[in-house]
Amino acid sequence: MGIDLGTANTLVYVSGEGVVLQEPSVVAIDDRGEPLAVGEEAKRMLGRTPGNVRAIRPLRDGVIADIDIAEIMLKHFIHRVHKGRARAFPRVVIGIPSGVTEVERRAVKNAAEQAGARTVHLIDEPVAAAIGAGLPVAEPTGNMIIDIGGGTTEVAVLSLQGTVLSESVRVAGDELTDAILQYMKKVHNLVIGERTAEEIKIKVSSAYPSATDDEVSLEVRGRHILSGLPRTVTIKSPEIRESMAEPLSIIVEAVKRTLESTPPELAADIIDRGIMLAGGGALLKGLDTLISHETGIVVHVAADPLSCVVLGTGRVLENFSEMERVFSTRHRDL
Repeated sequence: MGIDLGTANTLVYVSGEGVVLQEPSVVAIDDRGEPLAVGEEAKRMLGRTPGNVRAIRPLRDGVIADIDIAEIMLKHFIHRVHKGRARAFPRVVIGIPSGVTEVERRAVKNAAEQAGARTVHLIDEPVAAAIGAGLPVAEPTGNMIIDIGGGTTEVAVLSLQGTVLSESVRVAGDELTDAILQYMKKVHNLVIGERTAEEIKIKVSSAYPSATDDEVSLEVRGRHILSGLPRTVTIKSPEIRESMAEPLSIIVEAVKRTLESTPPELAADIIDRGIMLAGGGALLKGLDTLISHETGIVVHVAADPLSCVVLGTGRVLENFSEMERVFSTRHRDL
């Protein structure tokens, strides 16, 4: 079983079956700590629960923030995938951010083992994303991948099934959503929820100007700070792009720093092949154009950016003996 344990979504791959589950990483519990809902059903409760119910996201910035809730979530997903059958002790490959600490790695492994995994192998997300995106990581050529998830952005240069250099910044989809939320509060005096900010990001945001930007608008409903009453305002794409400028610049700078440190032979390969963009953040309109404009290198968006990491874990599972080198010694020692 391959798992992309993401801040925003969890995806599960089963050998021979492909991607069998894609659910938000959210758990709803009551005041006794009993789980009421997991995944999509729990996400619908975010911001809408009574006092005795909490909707919790157990992962923050790409790592486990609440190990007990993460364990409940993993158990639920493993049980669902196996449909309650006894075959619930799988070998698991989990994609995790490359910049996490040893303690954070151990927390992921422990949560998976407690959830019923027989053996657990950890793989760096950029490596898994590159494999899932179809990059030739086994060849002696440079491949650059940018994986923008919910909690972290991973930038890595890969060659011969290994990471030559990488950088992980804890600025990604969640920070873009928060930037929109703060902008609506400061500029429009409108308090909106996380789900509304996410909807704005999906429907009208862009990372780079285009001819059609001024035509894209959206009516946003929230609570007006001054009157305290519900209010509707109309926003347009350019102002949302402006609100996200700071977190986007942090991502671009991480890409530039990685390129500056890349060995010249691999840099030449990257110029020829281009940069691959994966993760949910790759779906942000104009992001590939922004990175290409700032670096001077063509940027490709993966065919299925949301599934790259989980597809990579699945490919590693199905070709375990040939691809075992993707697990570093430090991972195996955990």
